[in-house]
Amino acid sequence: MSRLRDVLWRRAPLLLQALMAGCPGPTVAPEVPADWRRQVEQWRLERERSLRAEDGWLTLVALAWFGDDPLTVGTGDDVDVRLAAGSAPVRVGTFRVVDHRVLFEAAPGVQATVDGRSVEQVVLHTDADEQPDVVRVGRVSIFAIDRDGRLALRIKDPEAPARRRFHGLDWYPVDVRWRVAARYEPFDEPREVTIPTATGYDSRMVAPGRLVFELGGRSLSLVAFSEHAGEDGFFVVFRDRTSGETTYGAGRYLQVDPPRDGATVLDFNRAYNPPCAFTSLATCPYPPPENHLPVAIEAGEKAWRGAHAP
Repeated sequence: MSRLRDVLWRRAPLLLQALMAGCPGPTVAPEVPADWRRQVEQWRLERERSLRAEDGWLTLVALAWFGDDPLTVGTGDDVDVRLAAGSAPVRVGTFRVVDHRVLFEAAPGVQATVDGRSVEQVVLHTDADEQPDVVRVGRVSIFAIDRDGRLALRIKDPEAPARRRFHGLDWYPVDVRWRVAARYEPFDEPREVTIPTATGYDSRMVAPGRLVFELGGRSLSLVAFSEHAGEDGFFVVFRDRTSGETTYGAGRYLQVDPPRDGATVLDFNRAYNPPCAFTSLATCPYPPPENHLPVAIEAGEKAWRGAHAP
C-alpha cells in the first residue's frame, strides 16, 4: 500500500494536469515584470502630459453639428459658432457639407492654413479618414468629425478655460492586485455592438470577443472592441461600482494588449477617464450593459475634481 501511495504521489501533478486539460480553470495572477510599477507610473505621467498638451482634450472649445445649412465661425456676433475674443478673426469663414465632405471657404483677408499651406478654399478629410485635415487660423484649430454619418466641426484653443484650470489628475495607488490575468474568448463571428454615447445617439463598435477573468472569487467578463480581431490589442469600455462615487460616473476606458496563446492582462491600474469627463464637447462611447461590472474596481484614474457630469 505504501508503495502504491508513493507512485500516486509522484504522479499527482501529471494526473491533475490531465484532468484539467479539457477545462479552462481559474485564471492565475500573471508574472509581474521587474519594472512594472515604474512603467505604470510613467504611463500616468504621459497620460497627464497628453491632457495638458496644446492640442489635448482640455483645449476643446466648440462642437457644432451640421444640419442643412452651412456653419460660419469666428469671434463676431453674427456667426453660427462664436469663439473667444482674440482667438481668431471676427469671421474665419464658412464650412458647408458637399457630397458628405466638408468644404471650407475662408473669409476675405483671412490667413488660414492646412498642413502648413495657405488655403482659401479646401475640401477637408474628416477624422473617419486616416488623418483629418486641420484648419489653423489665429490660435485655433478646426477640423471635421464623422460619427456614424453625422458630421460636425470640432474646434480647439490652447487658451481654453479647462486647460488653464487643470491642476492634475487623481489616481488610486498603484497596486499589483489589480493586475489581473484574462482569457480571451473570441466569438464565432465578430459582433457589431450598440453603444450609447455622450451625444445622445447610439453608435456601433466591432467586438471580436470577450475577456474573461476572476476577481474576489467571481468569474467576470468584458466585451472587448477591436477593428482587427485583437491583433493590435483591445479597447474596453466599462463601468463598475466606483462609477459615480470615486470614479467618473459614465465609466472608464482600458487598453489591453493582444492575447498570446489566448491569454492577456487587464491592468486596471491603467484605467482612465473618457474625454467627456473633462468637457461636454466630446462624443465618448459609454459602456454597453454587458460591461457593467458588479464589483468595485478601486484602481486607476479617479474622478477629476472639475469633471463634467455624464
